[in-house]
Amino acid sequence: MPDFTPLLSKLNIKFTDPKLLEQAFIHRSYLNEVKLDILSNERLEFLGDSVLSLIVTWHLFQARSQDNEGDLTNLRSYIVKTKSLWQVARKLELGKYLKMSKGEEMGGGRDNPQLLANTYEALLGAIFLDKGLEETGRIIESTLLPLFEKEIQAGPPRDAKSRLQEVVQERFKISPFYKILKTHGPDHAKMFTVGVFIQGKKQGEGSGSSKQEAEDQSAKQALSNL
Repeated sequence: MPDFTPLLSKLNIKFTDPKLLEQAFIHRSYLNEVKLDILSNERLEFLGDSVLSLIVTWHLFQARSQDNEGDLTNLRSYIVKTKSLWQVARKLELGKYLKMSKGEEMGGGRDNPQLLANTYEALLGAIFLDKGLEETGRIIESTLLPLFEKEIQAGPPRDAKSRLQEVVQERFKISPFYKILKTHGPDHAKMFTVGVFIQGKKQGEGSGSSKQEAEDQSAKQALSNL
């Protein structure tokens, strides 16, 4: 088992069940190289994703009492995204604890944004199972939410998709249409290429590690073209 002491010290937490913590760092590629009856971190990631969404939702619900459902949803999406989770995971140095295949590691897996974001969610899932919701909330509020103090106070900056929507509706009285043009890469590190179409003509194209990110990039290009 890796020495998790530095990580636990950063988080100011102690695990009752160390096996849960260890499982949070087992990438599924590792299972292909060992003959052990162990689970990957995917189930913990699934759980952590839901807990993360709940905690951020509750925090925003309290902090922004005047916002409607749409505004709260947009702000939550702005906070809970691959890039921000990756930033937190890097700061906590989660990559150095990961167990993965040699091929995954040689391909830069220890600093892969999607992989590290997933690991952060798996860690939250493990903390939730071991310590409960309140302690998981404390971790999220001390690691992720400080990155967005300004946005939580003032609301998220208007994203490119929102600006494009307004421009297109004003000029053409229609909405832009987004279409996935291609995907590539393994499931855990998939890349998307999205095109945005206005009146049947492609006005922008963008790529990213999520459909949302790719759509935003395509919207930025379309705004520039328009």
